[in-house]
Amino acid sequence: MKPFAYVRATSLQEAAAAYASHPGSRYLGGGTNLVDLMKHGVETPGTLIDLTRVPLDDVQELPTGALRIGAGVRNTDLAAHPLVRTRYPVLSQALLAGASGQLRNVATTGGNLLQRTRCPYFQDVAKPCNKREPGTGCAARDAVHRDHAVLGHSAHCIATHPSDMAVALSALDARIELYGGEHGTTREVAAADFHRLPGEHPERDTVIRPGEIVTSVVLPPAAPGSRSLYRKARDRASYAFALASVAAVLELGDGRVRHVALVFGGLAHRPWRAAAAEERLTGAVPADEAVREAVDAELAAARPLRDNAFKVDLARNLARDVLATLIRSASDDGPPARPRP
Repeated sequence: MKPFAYVRATSLQEAAAAYASHPGSRYLGGGTNLVDLMKHGVETPGTLIDLTRVPLDDVQELPTGALRIGAGVRNTDLAAHPLVRTRYPVLSQALLAGASGQLRNVATTGGNLLQRTRCPYFQDVAKPCNKREPGTGCAARDAVHRDHAVLGHSAHCIATHPSDMAVALSALDARIELYGGEHGTTREVAAADFHRLPGEHPERDTVIRPGEIVTSVVLPPAAPGSRSLYRKARDRASYAFALASVAAVLELGDGRVRHVALVFGGLAHRPWRAAAAEERLTGAVPADEAVREAVDAELAAARPLRDNAFKVDLARNLARDVLATLIRSASDDGPPARPRP
C-alpha cells in the first residue's frame, strides 16, 4: 500500500478545508471498499480525510413525515431502524441482502453510495481498465463477463454497480444531500440521478463534484397503503453481489396502479430505473398481462454480452414475481390507498 497522510475531521467545514489543501485526497467513512482498493493499488490517495467524527450518524424524522438518514449511519443500524422497517421495508431488505453482518456493522450510508464496481478487471492493476485508467481499454469485454452489464453499457466499460441499498433508494425516490465543492455550498440530487452510465467516461461513477461530501439521504413520506419489496438473485445464498435484483414500490387505488417504481440492480453501471415499465403500468389495471408487457418493454433495451444473456430472463422473472407479490398484498391485505401527499 502506498504511504498516505491522515486527517481526522470533526466538522464538514474542517473536512472540506482539508480536501482543498490536500490534492489527491479521499474521504474515509467505514472504509469497507476504499481500504480494500488501496491494498490492491487501485486507489492511491495521498491523504485520507476521516469523517467518522463528523456528526452525521443519526436518523431524523422530519415534520413533513420524511426521514433524513445521516451519511455516517451504519448499515446495520439503518436496516434495523423501526421507521425504516415499517415505512420503507424495501430499504431494510436491500441492506440485509447486501453484505455480511460484520461488514454491515462498519459500512456507512454514504460509503455504500460511493462504493466502486466489483469488476475483477477493475481491481486487478495488471489488466487494462478504462474505469481505473482511462484510455487503456476494457479487459472484460473479451474475457469473462458473466457478471457484467446488459443495460446501458458502452464500448468503454461494461461494469455493474454493486450496491443493493442504492437500488432501493432509487425506488423510494430518495434525495441525496451534498456539502462542499468549490464554494462550500449545499445541493440535493435525486438518488435515481446520482450514479452515471459509463459513456465515454467510465471513471466517473457519480455526479458528485470534487470535494463534495455526502451528508445525508432523505426519504419522502411513505404513501398510505403503499407496498415495497426487494429481491435479489445471486450465485449463493450467503453474502454475494447480485446477478440481478429488483426493488419495487407499488400503490393501488380504485382498482388501478396509482404509483409504481421499479428499479433493477446488477444489470447496469448504475441502479436502472425502469421508466418504460413504470409508464406502462401507471394507471393500468394490475393484471398479469399488463405486468408482463411492462417488464418486457423495459428489458427490450437490453444488450447482453456473450456470457450473460441469462441475466435478462433472470431480471424479467424477478420483476414479474416482485410486482405480482406486491399487487396481491395491496389488493388482498392492506387498507385502501389514499392520495399521495
